[in-house]
Amino acid sequence: MLEKIDDLLIEVQNFQSSSKDEIEQFRLKFNGKKGIMNDFYDTLKQIPNEQKKDFGQKINILRNAVNEKLEEVKSSSESLIITEKEDLTRPAFPLELGSRHPINLVKNKIIDIFKSIGFAVADGPEIEDDWHNFTALNLPEYHPARDMQDTFFIEQNPDVLLRTHTSSVQIRHMENNEPPMRILSPGRVFRNEAVSSRSHCIFHQIEGLYIDENVSFADLKQTIQFFTTELFGKSKIRMRPSYFPFTEPSAEVDVYWGLNSETDYRITKGTGWLEIMGCGMVDPAVLKNVNIDSDKFSGYAFGMGIERIVMLLYQMSDIRMFFENDIRMLEQFKTL
Repeated sequence: MLEKIDDLLIEVQNFQSSSKDEIEQFRLKFNGKKGIMNDFYDTLKQIPNEQKKDFGQKINILRNAVNEKLEEVKSSSESLIITEKEDLTRPAFPLELGSRHPINLVKNKIIDIFKSIGFAVADGPEIEDDWHNFTALNLPEYHPARDMQDTFFIEQNPDVLLRTHTSSVQIRHMENNEPPMRILSPGRVFRNEAVSSRSHCIFHQIEGLYIDENVSFADLKQTIQFFTTELFGKSKIRMRPSYFPFTEPSAEVDVYWGLNSETDYRITKGTGWLEIMGCGMVDPAVLKNVNIDSDKFSGYAFGMGIERIVMLLYQMSDIRMFFENDIRMLEQFKTL
């Protein structure tokens, strides 16, 4: 039996391999549940007492030799793999590259256009009070124009609600700053509307405000002319009289989209003109509500829905796609 152990010691000492399969077979042969070492331990119980000491010592020598050999060949195998096959500078596992959301792409582009003519970005809370969302904007309680902005109330007495437009940011900015001011207020807004392919209860707006001495409607038109040319590449616009409680006079802005394709006919309803935003001169009552001298200062404001602009630029037909997080849709914008 002792001679058999000596033969196995020689076998262990001579074993060399870089193959994972061969190393695993070697381990199982000696250290597996049905391996040689367990057989020797079972045999030890049957050895006469006077021989157990020598036999036990030989088993320990064999066990240590097996474990040392396993460490040696495993280390050699790993070193060989790293040296010959592995690039240690590469990522540990493949990473899917994401993309900016189309709403953010267009929002940032709009901001960049207006920043180039002196506008700064202002931000405000999405949860608002009645004063900043309605009353200060010339929409007192029970004013019929509030019906156009049916909203989600969180509390009443006093009213706390999800803002219906980012005009509330303009009120907060005017309360805390002196003219002149030229700001953009992008952000998410909420209205209690039925969800369909053309409308949603959540959407994004970007609104602009310019307050200074001697600001005129001509300044407003020239600003919008510059914006439409930069964003759409189309400079022909028209302004139709409209109504907003916080501006007077007010207008809807249309850009001439053209009738060059069947899609153009569809989105413009055959007219070639496409509505993109509302605008107007800030009502003096709004300036008084924020303690700005309406005899000395005047200003203009404008606002647009970002989703509508995105749908025009990328020919998307359903506003719900922006909120479904469908990876197939988002992957289209990886290169933008």
